[in-house]
Parts: sequence; structure tokens; C-alpha cells
Amino acid sequence: MTKQEFVSEVARRSQLSNRDAGKAVDAFLEAVVDTLKGGGEVTFTGFGKFSTANRAARMGVNPRNPSEKVHIPAARVPKFSAGSGLKSAVKQTSSY
Repeated sequence: MTKQEFVSEVARRSQLSNRDAGKAVDAFLEAVVDTLKGGGEVTFTGFGKFSTANRAARMGVNPRNPSEKVHIPAARVPKFSAGSGLKSAVKQTSSY
């Protein structure tokens, strides 16, 4: 699903115009990004938690030249942990 498809679905379900739904989706995304930039977390009970994690520096391999080792620096990366409600909803529709 693309962002535009998501906006259209939000508009349909909330009975908002596409323009208002787009503003709401953009505001949501900006709020999540700003919170994560500040080192916080965003939690939706039952759905999941957006947070950041520190990834340690490590050695990697250059995919174009596998014999060449490259240093990958430490970084702060975004992380999403699915909540129990989301996990069970996805598991119920799984065909495995």
C-alpha cells in the first residue's frame, strides 16, 4: 500500500476528505519522526511501539569485493516492535 492509497483508505474510513486525511497522516508521521529524533518513543497499546536503538560499530564485507573488509560505524536507528493485538491479527489471517 502506498502513502496515497493509505490516505484514501483513512479518508474513506473516517469520512474525511482526501485533503484532510492527507493532513492528518502527514501530522501523524511528523509527530512520530519528531518524537524519535528527540530520543522518545511512541506507543500504541495493542498495536506496537516506535523507538530508536543504538547499533554498535562492526566490520562488514564489501559486496562488490568480498575479500575487502569495511568498517560500518555505530548508528542510532529506528525500531518498531509489534504489539500483541497486531501480532494476533496478522497471525489469524496467515495461511501457514
